Amino acid sequence: MDKIEYCVVIKFFVKEDLKPNEIHLKFIKVYGELSPSFSTIKKWAAEFKHGCNNLEDDPRKGRPKSATTPEIIEQVHDMLLDDWRMKVCEIAEIIGISKERVGYILHEELDMRKLCTRCVPRLLTADQKCTSMKNL
Repeated sequence: MDKIEYCVVIKFFVKEDLKPNEIHLKFIKVYGELSPSFSTIKKWAAEFKHGCNNLEDDPRKGRPKSATTPEIIEQVHDMLLDDWRMKVCEIAEIIGISKERVGYILHEELDMRKLCTRCVPRLLTADQKCTSMKNL
């Protein structure tokens, strides 16, 4: 079930004057493991009881994370394929994102690490590491 569908059901049960623990039991009976947690049901029930009619989450403050899009990840990867010796700060400056985001993309998304001024995949064997060191 979608989150909005859960909210609609919770709102209906709140209008029926059911307590959050009763709503939770009904969810478990019908949906089993797919039911939302008690704390989620309690939070939404309180919201609806206090007059909130919005089923969507309120927009959050701050800038959305837009630096880890597939296009930017691909752009970082292409830049490294062209020049393995690029510095993180150079990549960040060219693309226009922070150094921290570039580091995240390299380490978490592309699964790479620095090896003697070159970004290489982490899963190199000992022979491959020696070969890459000789090519410097």
